[in-house]
Amino acid sequence: MRYSHTLQQFSILSFFVTIWTVQSVPPQPPIRCDQTGCTVSNAYGTWPDRKTCHAANVTYPTTEEDLRKAVAYAAEHNLKVKTVTKFSHTIPKLACPSGSDALLISTSKYNSVIEIEPELLTVTADSGVSLRELIEKVEGAGFSIGTSPYWEGVSIGGLISTGSHGSSWSGRGGSVHDHVVGISLVVPASQSEGFAKVVRLEEGRDDTLLNAVKVSLGVLGVISKVKLSIEKAFKRSVTYNFTSDVALEDIFMEHGKKYEFGDITWYPSRKTAVYRYDIRAPVNVSGNGVNDFLGFQSNPILISKGVRALEKGFESSKNENGKCTTADTTLAYKKLIGNGLKNSGLIFTGYPVIGRQGKIQTSGSCLYSSSIRIDVACAWDPRYNGLFFYETTAIFPVSRFRDFLLDVKKLRDMKPERLCGIDIYNGIFIRFIKGSKAYLGQTEDSVVIDFNYYRADDELTPRLNQDVMEEMEQMAFVKHGAKPHWGKNRKVGFFGVKQKIGPNFDKFLEVKNKLDPKKMFSSEWSDEILLGTEASKYDGCALEGNCVCSEERHCNPSKGYFCKEGLVYTQARVCRFSPAQVIVM
Repeated sequence: MRYSHTLQQFSILSFFVTIWTVQSVPPQPPIRCDQTGCTVSNAYGTWPDRKTCHAANVTYPTTEEDLRKAVAYAAEHNLKVKTVTKFSHTIPKLACPSGSDALLISTSKYNSVIEIEPELLTVTADSGVSLRELIEKVEGAGFSIGTSPYWEGVSIGGLISTGSHGSSWSGRGGSVHDHVVGISLVVPASQSEGFAKVVRLEEGRDDTLLNAVKVSLGVLGVISKVKLSIEKAFKRSVTYNFTSDVALEDIFMEHGKKYEFGDITWYPSRKTAVYRYDIRAPVNVSGNGVNDFLGFQSNPILISKGVRALEKGFESSKNENGKCTTADTTLAYKKLIGNGLKNSGLIFTGYPVIGRQGKIQTSGSCLYSSSIRIDVACAWDPRYNGLFFYETTAIFPVSRFRDFLLDVKKLRDMKPERLCGIDIYNGIFIRFIKGSKAYLGQTEDSVVIDFNYYRADDELTPRLNQDVMEEMEQMAFVKHGAKPHWGKNRKVGFFGVKQKIGPNFDKFLEVKNKLDPKKMFSSEWSDEILLGTEASKYDGCALEGNCVCSEERHCNPSKGYFCKEGLVYTQARVCRFSPAQVIVM
């Protein structure tokens, strides 16, 4: 999520919700089967192309040998395969296989083994183990995991496959795959080898293969076990500073260097930056704080529906002021409650909030079921017609990030109200990750941004001020050379990614051809993302980020949206509302 899941839109309605913690209806499983076969979805219930993903069958291994047998069966019968986790929070269609006779391998029940080696400072876990389960086991033994994504609704195998990360330029850095010291992978094999085998890779011994497998997008085989480095237990001390965004472009680098786990949340329309002062503290320092991040808390289902209806109303009436009022309300509420930090017990009482690493680094209380409340859920749960959004996540070389910030400020200063649409979510969220040896990772120290924004119920319905989001998207990926986060983004974020990876891309393909020569684990969707090629354009393709517009028909002329150049980045091509030019189709 992956921070895709950082959505925290709270309107005035939210103030009528009690602030004590409640637990919720757990998310639905991503795989559903009947007599005709199976379908697989992501946690949001909709793939980028809005088409259903089909497969013939699914298997649920519980041991490594079960996993090997499943791959062997598929190899012997020439079936396409995709691995699906319990949570399935990847936005692109990486979990969708090719062909109606394909096999899904779910790791949701392959989660029983967590082995800690105290003298080596490592932990090895089955790939289906959830991040929270892993953290609790490690912390219970007196250790801590150095980093993790902010959303805990991921499995250990799934989170490294797509490059999930926290925020840190210190030590091994903020990307979880850079803390991997070993991986076991099940791959196809010859008939004499039983059609499948387990390959065990260790840091310092198998680096060429390991650097490919660390971030593999699921196209090299099925991850069986992951070995991570761990540390002696520590705590963290966190303070949020809500302040002006003046000189943000000059402050961000020093902030990333000074605070081991620091991040910045920028609300450009509100001209506000929230600096997270987050450093480690000794384990004997007083404090039992918890990070119950606001966007990942349980929401009453009626509130989620109400917030969605409110935003749909703003969209249909083109009400920028309504969105800006909501952004103001949201920001004030976040400041009031410390964005979900709790000093102890159930409430936030003031800074700093100090707690164990495992209670501060990640959160996701809406994941867990309760017999007490059945009317609350994660705000984006597709069963309840709540929040529905896009997420853009771009990874910049440090040297290119200042200019991007300045460009966004120029765009903002033309008319700040047009950016309120992202500020009612989580603004522009800024994190820091180190350069990586992983072939599909970042090659140098980098800055990552995430921003969420409204997605319409219908693929041909344009969005209010969508041209601004599209221009920011193209500023990031085209003008400033950012790479996409593999587990997030609309299709346009991946265009040209092959060239951005450079020589490491060919190294990855060499390993891919070696481990899966028949492309069992590839699909047209994974190829599309990995190769970053733009498919044929069609009417309305730019509305969903499936193309960059070059003709009016790629937008929606009948509703007044035409392909125009960007306002600041004039080489961008975006769908902008021009009411005087409405064409009746």
